[in-house]
Amino acid sequence: VPVVADIDKMIEFAGDGIVSKTVVDRACGKVVLLCMSSGQSLSEHTASSPATVHILQGTGEFRLGEEVHHVKPGTWLYMPANLQHAVKAEKDLVFVLTLFGG
Repeated sequence: VPVVADIDKMIEFAGDGIVSKTVVDRACGKVVLLCMSSGQSLSEHTASSPATVHILQGTGEFRLGEEVHHVKPGTWLYMPANLQHAVKAEKDLVFVLTLFGG
């Protein structure tokens, strides 16, 4: 079943929080829009499947393993399964996370 979403209209910030909206959830994978207010962070964690991140708005830091990457709109990241990673929003950060199933 096709999915068409207006990502711009889905962007929403929750004051001092993180908003997560699922765009697609299928056996082959999941696509999630994440909106992080300035100063918010996701502590170090892993995902059991490979994933990509595409930055749409804002700036921040993504720590992938031991490397820190400063991100801005247009940045695209690939993370293999089980890679330790963390995120910090410097300026209201919006990104699309794609988790691959399988």
